[in-house]
Amino acid sequence: MNPERNPDWDNLKSTVADVLKQAKALGVDAAEVGISYESGLSTTVRMGETETIEFNRDKSLDITVFKGKKKGTVSTSDIRKEAITSSLEAACRIATYTEEDPCSGLADVEFLAKNMPDLDLYYPWAVSPEQAVLWAKECEASARAFDTRIINSEGATFSTHSRYSVYANTQGFMGAYPSTLHALNCTVIAKANDLMQRDYDYTLARDGHELESRVAVGQNAALRTLRRLNARKMKTCESPVIFSAEIAGSLLGSFISAISGGQLYRKSSFLLDHLGKSVFPAFVHIQEDPHLPKGLGSAPFDQEGVTTKRRTLVEAGILKSYVLSSYSARKLGLKTTGNAGGVRNLMISHSDQDLPDLIKEMGTGLLVTELMGHGINLVTGDYSRGASGFWIEHGEIQYPVEEITIAGNLKDMFAHLVAVGNDVDHRSNILTGSLWVHKMTIAGS
Repeated sequence: MNPERNPDWDNLKSTVADVLKQAKALGVDAAEVGISYESGLSTTVRMGETETIEFNRDKSLDITVFKGKKKGTVSTSDIRKEAITSSLEAACRIATYTEEDPCSGLADVEFLAKNMPDLDLYYPWAVSPEQAVLWAKECEASARAFDTRIINSEGATFSTHSRYSVYANTQGFMGAYPSTLHALNCTVIAKANDLMQRDYDYTLARDGHELESRVAVGQNAALRTLRRLNARKMKTCESPVIFSAEIAGSLLGSFISAISGGQLYRKSSFLLDHLGKSVFPAFVHIQEDPHLPKGLGSAPFDQEGVTTKRRTLVEAGILKSYVLSSYSARKLGLKTTGNAGGVRNLMISHSDQDLPDLIKEMGTGLLVTELMGHGINLVTGDYSRGASGFWIEHGEIQYPVEEITIAGNLKDMFAHLVAVGNDVDHRSNILTGSLWVHKMTIAGS
């Protein structure tokens, strides 16, 4: 399906152009407009019965105008002509009363994207509600039939969504691209010795034909749930910790937050003034690749129209670049890195060891498979979160553990990273394998 021939696609582009034309007529110095149209289908089944079938068709419009260095922003889901005019006038009124900010304004022309590479993000899937329900039922049924200890289900959900995005500004830039995302997940409950546990599995992809099979997702959900049965509490201790791949991305997410412009110009990051300094061990290399075909974070330009490109954030353990939008870059006296809206397809170098290899080499320690809470202080780097997982001895999993808290300091955790596994989880914008941290405090009973 060619998005250029889709009536909604053409209408979105036309709407954006009209908004900018109206903005100029109102006498603003500059303006930018972002508009998106999303449509999709989501179905949920539970215990073999259909619970929900939902269709969505949503439009959103964001308008920002600048009067000198004064800024006004409005958002609306109503894109009728009269509603757009009203919104634009409201943005102008807001700009009249806001304080001037010398760092405010559109991205500099020299940084705007000139080319729009096809990143292979658009795979529309004409799935009927009946077919979606059937697939969700098959997924859940495979989980429930896996073992007699699976006694209940929180359901399985299948969803498919398409999105059209257009961004334009008064500097002559207009960029647009479509994308799709398809997903299937399942959550079940197991019981043994009058104690119950729950867990889940999921798959998602730009191209629906690249999803894991319904049976595999269901069986993995069951297997993950069963292995948590008979979990124990453990005594407080210090120990090496491996973060499994599916949660390891949250650690790198904290790293990205610490080197993001907003934290830096507010002087609220534990990595303030660390550019050019060692942050990780020398074996660590971290890159961003916004042009990864079918990547979950891929985009030809950022939210300001700035071109995105592959770049290195950490080389041989040394911090080489921050994560900046135009505004935060100006606040810091630097140049934008094309990261308005965040990083896109972050990748960390890994060893040739898989998770069993890391467990064997660690010998004794904790494998964390779930994190809870948000006990992260980016100013100091202090880290404390609820967790569950598995206790390791003699290089093998001994038993599941729960109701523990792991604590440390992110700066120390990054500096003493022991290894990165090759079990990369591709279901995320942050692509990493399991992360082995040298030592953390584990608070238990």
